[in-house]
Amino acid sequence: MAKATKTSMFVWEGVNRRGQAVKGEMSSANSALVKAQLRKQGIDPKKVKKAPQPLFGIGGGPKKKRIKSSDITFFTRQMATMVKSGVPLVQSFDIVADGVDNLSLKQVIFEIRDSVASGNDFAAALKQHPNLFDELTCNLVESGEQAGTLESMLEKVAVYKEKTEALKAKIKKAMMYPAITLLVAFAVTVILLVKVVPSFDAMFQSFGSELPAPTQFVVNLSEFAQEYYLYVIGAIVIIGVIFNQALSKSPNFRDNFERALLQVPVVGNLIKQAAVARYARVLSTTFAAGVPLVDALDSVAGAVGNSVYRDAVLDIRDEVASGQQMHLAMRSVKIFPNMVVQMTSIGEESGALDTMLGKAANYYEDEVDNAVDSLTAMIEPMIMVFLGVVIGGLIVAMYLPIFQIGDAI
Repeated sequence: MAKATKTSMFVWEGVNRRGQAVKGEMSSANSALVKAQLRKQGIDPKKVKKAPQPLFGIGGGPKKKRIKSSDITFFTRQMATMVKSGVPLVQSFDIVADGVDNLSLKQVIFEIRDSVASGNDFAAALKQHPNLFDELTCNLVESGEQAGTLESMLEKVAVYKEKTEALKAKIKKAMMYPAITLLVAFAVTVILLVKVVPSFDAMFQSFGSELPAPTQFVVNLSEFAQEYYLYVIGAIVIIGVIFNQALSKSPNFRDNFERALLQVPVVGNLIKQAAVARYARVLSTTFAAGVPLVDALDSVAGAVGNSVYRDAVLDIRDEVASGQQMHLAMRSVKIFPNMVVQMTSIGEESGALDTMLGKAANYYEDEVDNAVDSLTAMIEPMIMVFLGVVIGGLIVAMYLPIFQIGDAI
């Protein structure tokens, strides 16, 4: 097995064909290869040197950050804009990288640029980063290069990425608000039980009388919390870590968890609508790009975001591969709404499947948006009631003995 060539980041200055001074960065094995690459791009290199490295990783500019899916969406949109404007592909990478603040993403863009400039296809360069660019993106770009329609294909990839990110943001919005509120409520409750209630308990003991049942319950709970709250918090953290590891490492556990989520009231319906929207959006994009339907369904299976729908799409793929019409295959799995099945049927009959699926995707993306708004509106009063019962109940229980003494006087 050949040993991987170690690369370094070089900074360079030179003059382009127009006689203009230009400069930039390039990842390569040595400065000679950098100069050769620049000459291929029509740049006369004047100065090439290794980029300075910060001592012990301290200083030397901003730190590298993790590359998020939103960063990849930004990259695809910018590349689509550059290529659509007629900018040469290699030069487009430099322009896009210049506007990127995330150093990790900038490094990836330079690596893709160098790969393309050395003669590789754009899709092949993307496939060198499988953790950042999914199979669907790579396949669409490859189709565009082979058909000579890279400009329109990059536009389709950008729209697909933006729609996917918007859908994820809507779902995250629905889940984050109650999660943060419950976390704050838990923290406030722990502080009250551990720090505030003990001071009341000392005062109650001076009364020398029996405490009301609610107050005694809170005092007992406070004594338990003072002794074991660190263990409880530690157990919650450990359970959370184990749960997260199980989701990422165990496909069976993740599949069972995703199946269970579909049965949760309200939330399950939101997940179903999101899965249908992804299915329609991805299939519309791939089919419009000229990807064969069976291959497109393979890409869709990995993008729907839920194991139940993934398995259903794979069943549909098998039936379509055997000659079955897609709308009949969709009906047989019994998890897709009748409207989507009917629109698929119309699309197949009229030869406009991508258009009909695109309309279905728009409809269900709007449905997800409405469901998120409805869920938020429903959760807000429930959370207020929960906080009032828990926090207010603790406070009232602490003041009951004082009220009783006031009544006795």
